[in-house]
Amino acid sequence: MELPLLQVGIAAALTALVAGGTVWKCRRAKIHSSDGNQEFFLAGRGLSWFFIAGSITITNLSAEQLVGMNGNQMALLAWWELAAVVGLSILALVFLPIYYRYNCTTTTELLEKKYNNKSIRSTIGGLFMLGNILIYMPIMLYSSSLFLKSMFGLQVPILLISAILAVAGSAFAILGGLRAVAVADTYSGVLLLSMGTLVVFLALAAIGWDFSGIPPERLSMIGGNDSPIPWHTLLTGMVFIQIYYWSTNQTITQRAMAAPTLREAQKGVLAAAAVRLAIIPPMVVIPGIVSYKLYGHIGDHAYGQIAGALLPEYLTGIFAAALVTAMLAHFASVLNSTAALYVCDLHEKYINARPANVPVLSGVASVIFVLIAVALVPVYTDAQSIINLVQQLNGLLSMPILSAFIVGLLFRNVDARAAILAVVFGVALYGYFSFVWAPLHYIHMMFITLWVTVAFSLTVNRFVFGRKATFILSGRGKAVAGAAAQANGS
Repeated sequence: MELPLLQVGIAAALTALVAGGTVWKCRRAKIHSSDGNQEFFLAGRGLSWFFIAGSITITNLSAEQLVGMNGNQMALLAWWELAAVVGLSILALVFLPIYYRYNCTTTTELLEKKYNNKSIRSTIGGLFMLGNILIYMPIMLYSSSLFLKSMFGLQVPILLISAILAVAGSAFAILGGLRAVAVADTYSGVLLLSMGTLVVFLALAAIGWDFSGIPPERLSMIGGNDSPIPWHTLLTGMVFIQIYYWSTNQTITQRAMAAPTLREAQKGVLAAAAVRLAIIPPMVVIPGIVSYKLYGHIGDHAYGQIAGALLPEYLTGIFAAALVTAMLAHFASVLNSTAALYVCDLHEKYINARPANVPVLSGVASVIFVLIAVALVPVYTDAQSIINLVQQLNGLLSMPILSAFIVGLLFRNVDARAAILAVVFGVALYGYFSFVWAPLHYIHMMFITLWVTVAFSLTVNRFVFGRKATFILSGRGKAVAGAAAQANGS
């Protein structure tokens, strides 16, 4: 099936409009910092709250969320978005004051300063990089390509579509840095939120707002033991997944660290939380539920199929442009943060402390990362549920990494080697739980992995390196944010 000329023209025109608006906005921006890293990776700390909110929103709302969550075709998946509000609030009120106090460019820089050791920074930075290159970037390329193929019935290999999207998305990150990424995120976000909301209302209208005939478990927010999110996982691992993703993940926090002041950054993060609470949950579940009533169980094809069926021809072009520009901006966001981790945490620490041209170095690294990501797209084509696979694989890195932050922020006198060994142990432990023995739901296993890894770190610190960790919080009733901001062992 060939894509109608009208749809192609509308999609191309709107995509070009977003790109043109991004270029215009970036050219008008003033240089805020003489520091090459901060100018390229943090937009010179010149982003207003509006662009921070827009960039954070779209960095976590693209094809893999819309396709993957709707692909489950059940209301339960809205918990990921509702729980994200808690994660964003913790970022704004607890972690951001710490990042700004230490003037961090990457989240891992905080670890270096808390442990007074560069090795832990490079270790965690390397794990973040691997997660982005091997998991997140290939999956977002695959899910975006699947959406376009499902929506328009394209008879084109997914790998080819993915390669085209990767080239276009990387242009934002390589040529414009974080400022271009944030601006493109925001412009495409307005378009995507508008079109996504329209799809929700069209889907409801298609069934006359009548949910009869849909199995009750697909409409319930209380998940059973065999559901993607059993209700009891909300009491264990869910909150820590959100803390990791929103408060320590470089891709998200990089936007929040790009404001001129802490207050401006907090305004942006809390605005993103408000958008996520009010607008996004219906977008990620209602079209999927309606598609179950209309088409039955069709999995990750649900969102593309229902959007293509319900939108008028001219609107499918607009929606394609909305999703494509959001995907390109999202891909650029992850790529830019991955390049920041490489340049700041690895290259400058072990190869050249003062690279002559940060944008060129970042660009070369980005090209390599993109090639690897595109090559890995076929690995994910047989996934039963792309969003559930993302969350499960995420545990390999998320909880071990979060353990290093928890120990570093809450304890003094911890040897960095103990934290590094604990991270390696945590990766192996969760890998065992995932691929060998899984007695409980993977969200429970993530919770167990986190606290066993924290205990492992403190035990190794005491009995291998002979150092007794001291809990920072005292009985004087200090707030967590204020106590955690104290220097570790200094």
